[in-house]
Amino acid sequence: MNKLLASFLLLILPSITFALTTPWAPQIAKQWYANHGWQVGSNYIPANAINQLEMWQAESFSPNVIDHELAIAEHIGMNSMRVFLHDLPWAADPVGFSNRIDAFLQIASRHHIRIIFVLFDSCWNPQPHLGLQSAPVSGVHNSGWVQSPGVDALLDVNQRSRLANYVRGVVARFGKDPRVLAWDVWNEPDGLNLGSYGDPQAKAQIVQLLLPQVFEWARSAHPMQPLTSPLWTGDWSTNASLNAVQKIQISLSDIISFHSYEPANQFEAKVISLQRFGRPVICTEYMARTLGSTIQTILPIAKRYGVAAYNWGFVAGKTQTYYPWDSWQHPYPAPPPVWFHDLFYPNGLPYDVAEVQIVETLTLGHTYPTSLIPRH
Repeated sequence: MNKLLASFLLLILPSITFALTTPWAPQIAKQWYANHGWQVGSNYIPANAINQLEMWQAESFSPNVIDHELAIAEHIGMNSMRVFLHDLPWAADPVGFSNRIDAFLQIASRHHIRIIFVLFDSCWNPQPHLGLQSAPVSGVHNSGWVQSPGVDALLDVNQRSRLANYVRGVVARFGKDPRVLAWDVWNEPDGLNLGSYGDPQAKAQIVQLLLPQVFEWARSAHPMQPLTSPLWTGDWSTNASLNAVQKIQISLSDIISFHSYEPANQFEAKVISLQRFGRPVICTEYMARTLGSTIQTILPIAKRYGVAAYNWGFVAGKTQTYYPWDSWQHPYPAPPPVWFHDLFYPNGLPYDVAEVQIVETLTLGHTYPTSLIPRH
């Protein structure tokens, strides 16, 4: 493809796809949101899985672990979880992968928890592979997490049909399933992982072309659930400040989702800013304790504005997300005194009892003394 044609496609393909991917009318999205009430949960992966592949592959899928951990979530009043899928298990065995997703949803439903599924993800290792996954790198945050699609698939136009079949197949199978709350079609799509692996500079341009197609693939399966893709970096305070990918995310999402690891005043400012689009607003990632984003500071604001909120990490495990992001540059010799993410120890005890009490207060109406029990 010559440069002139590539430039032409870059300009027109998003607009062509927009015509095929009409999002819900705002009033429909608002009614959907009102019907479900306030959603609270975590970004969930079982403690014995280092990444999405280890969670979902047949040989490492762990229903008993999932059941135990989601029982904890139900006990503290969480009613939803955000969970990452991956294209490779579908490519290897779509029937088996679908059956495992169904088994997971059966467990979640027993605990009265609905699921936001994430279809694609641009974060961390760009070279995913099926089979045995790596062991955690000592002292490093999320050392085994993998992208979907991987960089090879992202750069290979011959794999588009495979990726389309994955999206259409999963959404067709579960798009009418009331146990599924929503579809996050692509997490942080234009992230380049510059602080860890580093992705090709062409990635952002390819994503700009591909993201509208992914929305169309999902929407072509006619799901009853809304589609979204989260804003995660940059300035969204005005329409003029949005970059090209962010404009696609907002234009094609049924509900507006965003990430915030900043203190409460910045979180609230983002919520207020995003309300201008007239759609439900949800926060699909928050909580970085050492950056000022905590359960205590963020969740009450989220409830006041009716914003669904999903902190990163539930039970501390092989992802090691209790280490901060800078552990990629300087691995930690031991867990830090203040965890970055995650709510529970592997044995099910809370890292911070006060956090759990706040979740219970806001979701179940439990009341506790104002002098909440301090962190371990």
